Amino acid sequence: MEKPSKIAPAKGKVGILLPGMGAVSTTFMAGVELVRKGKSQPVGSLTQMGTIRLGKRTDARSPLIKKFVPLAELSDLTFGGWDIFKDNAYQSAANAGVLNPQDLEKVKPFLSTIKPMKAAFDHDFVKLIDGPNIKKGKNKYELALQIKEDIANFRKTSRASRLVTCWCGSTESFVKPEEAHSTPEKFVEAMQSNHPAIAPSMLYAWASVTSGVPFANGAPNLTVDIPAIQKLAHDHNVAICGKDFKTGQTLMKTILAPGFKARMLGLEGWFSTNILGNRDGEVLEDPGSFKTKEESKLSVLEYILQPQLYPQLYGKMCHKVRINYYPPRGDNKEGWDNIDIFGWLGYPMQIKVDFLCRDSILAAPIVLDLVLFLDLAQRAGMRGIQEWLSFYFKSPMTAPGLYPEHDLFIQSMKLKNTLRWMKGEDLITHLGQEYYD
Repeated sequence: MEKPSKIAPAKGKVGILLPGMGAVSTTFMAGVELVRKGKSQPVGSLTQMGTIRLGKRTDARSPLIKKFVPLAELSDLTFGGWDIFKDNAYQSAANAGVLNPQDLEKVKPFLSTIKPMKAAFDHDFVKLIDGPNIKKGKNKYELALQIKEDIANFRKTSRASRLVTCWCGSTESFVKPEEAHSTPEKFVEAMQSNHPAIAPSMLYAWASVTSGVPFANGAPNLTVDIPAIQKLAHDHNVAICGKDFKTGQTLMKTILAPGFKARMLGLEGWFSTNILGNRDGEVLEDPGSFKTKEESKLSVLEYILQPQLYPQLYGKMCHKVRINYYPPRGDNKEGWDNIDIFGWLGYPMQIKVDFLCRDSILAAPIVLDLVLFLDLAQRAGMRGIQEWLSFYFKSPMTAPGLYPEHDLFIQSMKLKNTLRWMKGEDLITHLGQEYYD
């Protein structure tokens, strides 16, 4: 990828389009508005609160990231989206039960104006929920064209200079790449013939990319992980990234596992179970949807620990993941981890983690960072897969033939070095020898 010679300024409004206006989307929109009104702080957002070191440690240059690179201002963000339910964003947020009534009341007038467009929905991909706000068409291609029309109308009515789409919808049933996903031409033919491997999320990705709109995939769905969409992203000079927001249990794995490997501590087994009661938990009761999520969550340890390189430490590890729908918990997910490690001379030890997290509270700042960074990438002329945004995903996209980096600290370094590279600053290696010469 060529280094940007110039980054276009962040002038005008940025329209954020959200397929799926449930707990994550409404928590994100409400949070942005609360921050804009000075009623809260954007905790968890690297773009809003993070700094970046420039030059030597002795230079004492650590500006805020949002002052270093030209990101869109929160005041310039405007929102739209699609959902299978007709509830406006305020009603949806109230139903989700993530934010307390006092916070919701502060943004009720704002959220009440955001009404979902009719969604492209296929019951074969999300079996355990249904809704009335659904598009109709003779085939999937017609539905994709309707989404393109929605995008064009939103651009016009919102008067946005630029758009970004971020999938915040449900986890779809597991599908593998097929011939239908191989080229843009075959993908269109597959949409026209209602091919069973064309998921609704792919229709949004196709419509966005062919409209020149960057796309982030927040679920473990295949969506943009197919050659057809990746080729279109290159052809249309569009930035894409994914997949599956890294929030609770997997976030902890990408923090802990690199530490075990760095200290050459062995891992005999890692058992993870989750209880959650939101719509995501309900959807994941379906074995097809769970399979998609399981694939995303299981891949993390194998890539970080590299058992093929360290067979004595990780060659026989047992890794299991369970997700249980438990309505009383709502959006407040609980993740239990039992970790069996071993140390010097093979002596066993155990670590127990009980993370009582708030799924949408962790996901909302990820959505904010992704849309702002994708907009930046787009203005810098960076097209195709944005691997530097792996920091935010359970299953980061990579170029064909590359294994993904899952180590959170490598991902953080990659992200910040990309920002330095974009602005012509020296990359930070942490070698440190220059201080002792």
